[in-house]
Amino acid sequence: MRFKFLAYILIISLFSQTCQEEKPLEFKERNITTETNNIVEINIPEAFGNEEASRIINNRINQTIKSSLNSNTETDPSSLTVSEAIDYLNNEYLRFKADFPESAMEWDAQIDGEVMYQSDEIVSIAITSYMNTGGAHGSLNISFLNFNAYTGKPLKNEELFQDYLSFTEIAKDYYIEEIADKKELYFEPDNFKLPENIGFNDEGVILLYNTYEIAPYASGITEINIPWEVLQSSLNFL
Repeated sequence: MRFKFLAYILIISLFSQTCQEEKPLEFKERNITTETNNIVEINIPEAFGNEEASRIINNRINQTIKSSLNSNTETDPSSLTVSEAIDYLNNEYLRFKADFPESAMEWDAQIDGEVMYQSDEIVSIAITSYMNTGGAHGSLNISFLNFNAYTGKPLKNEELFQDYLSFTEIAKDYYIEEIADKKELYFEPDNFKLPENIGFNDEGVILLYNTYEIAPYASGITEINIPWEVLQSSLNFL
């Protein structure tokens, strides 16, 4: 009788564990600030549900935030929490105002995130950061973060495609078409290279070149969209 009872407990435990492992990955919006913060606004997606995958994804998002907030300092972002990075930037601004009290320049930082695409296999997130710390103009940067939806593992661009070479050739055709009538706006218009940021949305794949990546600041961000149907044979995830 005791053996049957223990077997029953084991079955229930395994069932509960399986249910927990299969709990779906979800996202909610999170605002991050501190008591002394006056210049930073952060609104990002926060993963929950699948505990391990959520932990990995949230850590990667937080690391991106910290890197953005400390991009102009010598501080190692990994040594700070997000809250500490916010306060660090605020303190840097206070030191700037103390050194240059006559300056009318105001600092500000805005970081926004959104889940661009989510399926049972992959999650694609965009983190947009705008930083203005006293230069001639603010700095805008967009980062695409791709994750395995089961494990939370960050995915490199090469891992998104079964045939990376085939995808590169398709992307090159779309790039040529995109800049055909404005080549003078680019550094080396005839020298194609894939962007650092490749992501997904409901329509297909997005190639995003940040400012200075292939063109000067005045040319802005270059975004190229490639429909799903064109890439069916090249993709690892849908």
